[in-house]
Amino acid sequence: MKLDNSTTLEEPETVKPNLWQRVSVFFEDIYNVYRFILRFFKEAFLPPYEFKEFIRQCYEVGYRSFPLITLTGFITGIVFTKQSRPSLSEFGATSWLPSLVSIAIFRALAPLVTALIGAGKIGSSIGAELASMKVTEQIDAMEVSATKPFKFLVCMRVLATTVSIPILVMYTAFVSMLGAYLNVSQNEGTSFSAFFQDAFEPISFLDFNTSLIKSIVFGFTIGMVGCYQGYNSSKGTEGVGKAANSAVVMGMFLVFVEEIVIVQISGFFRV
Repeated sequence: MKLDNSTTLEEPETVKPNLWQRVSVFFEDIYNVYRFILRFFKEAFLPPYEFKEFIRQCYEVGYRSFPLITLTGFITGIVFTKQSRPSLSEFGATSWLPSLVSIAIFRALAPLVTALIGAGKIGSSIGAELASMKVTEQIDAMEVSATKPFKFLVCMRVLATTVSIPILVMYTAFVSMLGAYLNVSQNEGTSFSAFFQDAFEPISFLDFNTSLIKSIVFGFTIGMVGCYQGYNSSKGTEGVGKAANSAVVMGMFLVFVEEIVIVQISGFFRV
């Protein structure tokens, strides 16, 4: 565009963020997450206590997940047993199948499967619910009405997932072992008492404690990621879908990272 045949105005170009800006945004996000977690620990255990909301969230997170957890855990036990039998039969070691299945389920499969289902079902639900409340300004209305929205919405949900996921993990392990028993009993004719005697013989307190620690960490992570994504959502209705998607993706990613870290730590105590 030219003005008076002498002045030239150029169209503005879209400025792309450089590497330094991206790094700055990354560390800013980490700082915001740190503040969010710190705020949770500051408010979660201080009065007033929202016991009614805590119980309601435990019902939503835990009880409503039982049908999906039951089906998934049962199929996991059957499939893992069916896939492990051919390898053991080549060495004539099918009698070790109950021990192999129990070690795999209690050490890895039960916590990991439950956490992944929780990240997909519970994390997305929390993220979408809080994001919709943020978009419709319900959270702002709660602040105006002298209600503590962070404690009521975030703290109770994170506490509910932290408590409910370990219970679901133990239930998943039981259902998976039941599916494994049905498969072994059908093919090997093993009795119920003999199967579970062989299954629990190699399981130690370290395995149980490690699985419990995993489930608590996974539950806290799923609740915290879902609440953070939903509570800090933006961009109107578009932010609702983005918050739900981010809660699932980030929750699953962190679950795998925590799985690796906890396995490495517990490995030092097995030596």
